[in-house]
Amino acid sequence: MLRSLLLTTFLLLISSVTRAAETLDCDLLIVGGNEAGVAAAVQAARLGVPRIVLANDIEWLGGQFSAEGVGCIDEWTVYGGKRVNFPRSGMFLEVIRRIRERNAEKYGLTNPGNAWCGTETIEPAEAARIFELLVAPYLDDDRPPGTGQITYLRPWEPVRVDVEEKTVRAVEFARPDDPQVRLTVRARLTIDCSDWGDVFRLSGARYAAGPDVKSRFGEPGAPEGPLGEHENEMNPLSWCVVLKEAGRDATIPLPLHYDPRSFAALDKVPPFVDTAMTEGIYTPGGWCVYTHRRLVDRWHNGLPVGTEKTFLNWPTQDYPLYNFPQHVVDALEAMEAGASRKNVVDMTPAQRRVVFDDAKRHALGMLHYLQTKVHDRVGDYPQSFRYMELTDEFGTPDRLPPKPYVREGLRLEALYMLREQDIRAADRNPRWARAMPPDAIFGFQFNIDFHPTRRKFLDAGPGAARGPWQFVHTPHRNWHTDTDRAMLPLRSLIPVEVDGLLGSSKNIGVTSLVSSALRVHGQMMLCGQAAGTTAWLCLRDKMSPRELARNWLKIRELQQRLVRSPQGQPGILLWPYHDLLPEDLSFEAVNLLAVRGIWPGDSASLDFQAYRLVKRVELAEILKRTARHVAVPNAEPDLAPLTADGERSADWQGLADGLQALGITPSPCLTKSGPVNETRATLPRFELARFLWAHVKDLPERLPATDRYLQPGSDVDGDGVSDLDDPEPFAKQADR
Repeated sequence: MLRSLLLTTFLLLISSVTRAAETLDCDLLIVGGNEAGVAAAVQAARLGVPRIVLANDIEWLGGQFSAEGVGCIDEWTVYGGKRVNFPRSGMFLEVIRRIRERNAEKYGLTNPGNAWCGTETIEPAEAARIFELLVAPYLDDDRPPGTGQITYLRPWEPVRVDVEEKTVRAVEFARPDDPQVRLTVRARLTIDCSDWGDVFRLSGARYAAGPDVKSRFGEPGAPEGPLGEHENEMNPLSWCVVLKEAGRDATIPLPLHYDPRSFAALDKVPPFVDTAMTEGIYTPGGWCVYTHRRLVDRWHNGLPVGTEKTFLNWPTQDYPLYNFPQHVVDALEAMEAGASRKNVVDMTPAQRRVVFDDAKRHALGMLHYLQTKVHDRVGDYPQSFRYMELTDEFGTPDRLPPKPYVREGLRLEALYMLREQDIRAADRNPRWARAMPPDAIFGFQFNIDFHPTRRKFLDAGPGAARGPWQFVHTPHRNWHTDTDRAMLPLRSLIPVEVDGLLGSSKNIGVTSLVSSALRVHGQMMLCGQAAGTTAWLCLRDKMSPRELARNWLKIRELQQRLVRSPQGQPGILLWPYHDLLPEDLSFEAVNLLAVRGIWPGDSASLDFQAYRLVKRVELAEILKRTARHVAVPNAEPDLAPLTADGERSADWQGLADGLQALGITPSPCLTKSGPVNETRATLPRFELARFLWAHVKDLPERLPATDRYLQPGSDVDGDGVSDLDDPEPFAKQADR
């Protein structure tokens, strides 16, 4: 395992202190060192939160990128009928740039993988190093442990949460290898970035795990219920298997409980296709087990022998999280009566490790099958899995990643639960989602995507769980359920009851169906970054997250800080335009005009089209929405002069006249008396956005009375939908 000298020194220091200490105080506690946890910690540090504790249950930082072994980055969307990358922004874009720099330094190529399902690849140990370097500037090894801006604690597992007056005050941790060793961290605010939402569970906050029945949220794809034996059905975990070129027979020993019938599905797919994926990701001709997640393609890139690397994350190795094999049931029941019927989120860490051990055996069983049965079936060739060996980069005894790839955990009961009908699309060409929340904290799009959630046993009779098993994909929990481009509201990070606690990572306020579309690398980084920004604002202004969610002046400040990141890093894309880049001069203006409802995306395009000229009629409509949403002096402006000859391109004088019609005094450069007399020059969209935002950003918004907003039974827009169930609480259903 690669790690910086700085962090190694710091870890040794903090370990020696925590053996003697029992309590540590801080402003912000972040539980979990995955990609969301790191993003939250770094963002909070950059914004100036003075005392941050980042507590992790393993040595490695980075979650999916590193510790879970998913080094081929999931980020696809559909644009113009083709699968492409979703637009990158925020700290995710920053990490992608670091990944490219590291690959270029090591291989002379920014994208050495030529993988089927992603343009960006990174070896897990290299990703761990990138995340350590991301945190490193905010650790201070020249000061006593606990006095640096970020105190990094590892490995610690949360075991108890102190709650006073419905507010989380502290989290108690135990050492995974010695549960009797304890440490309590007291914090003004806590963010839960753990894999399974352990802080929420231990705090007594309301949460759900497993499917939501249709009556709960009215989702068309949800089961009718009752759920019965399927109450614990979740997106499965996978234990990734990272392999490097061995140049010899590297067949692994027969794993425990191995039966070749469990992996027969591999006989229906090609193990290897000789392709450099020049046609782009998801090209049908390149589909195979080997290139699916290839990390380094040395054959087509002319790299040295021995550098070839790939990893396995194939449906056959997915591990469903209920109806366990009998040997797992027996082991769990020996630990606690009824443990085998628990949802995995409700299990103790020790019980989860029983499940994890079997998931590892299953993944190794698939590798053994590829190295033996599949090799014998297709014949000998250099890229055969028989000549690939487990990488040693993780530093684990079994050479496997220290964590499973987690797709779904618990879901907090939040101030708003994003649901299937909010994001579901009519077809495979995404448009703007049905609901575009005004308190958006980042934009996203990924299909509702469930890997196989059930298993069937091949030898046993009904109800038995012995012998080999195979995965089962169900019609309603499958992949490729189409979604539109959507946004996550701030409300989905905030529990309905417990204070002092924010959600992030995979425990946020979404339904089970939506969780399958909101879980991949970039989304989780942006979720953590947004949570860290929210925490900073709450701590600075001494307000609870619930108070922030009701305060629209603060929400707008939060959104402005998200699109304009501290220290010059890329801002977060709120309204998910495909062609809007963080470095664009109009990035901030376009995002903030859109979330205010002044200039939302055009229904005919996913692009902002910055250089398209604005028509006079279009300008008039934008100014009308401005008067509707912003407290301008004249709420009913006369814009008839603009609509005359409305198809003609608008000019700067037209903008000046329109602002004056709203009662806003335009800046001198927009008028004939200004320093630059180009008032009849045409007006491109990006310049309109910048100048309009400059004139309205400090004006108050027109919002309904919010004294009762987000209270039980309140409906501030009077559309018959309570605030807690309304994704757009200030827009009547008929207006959408």
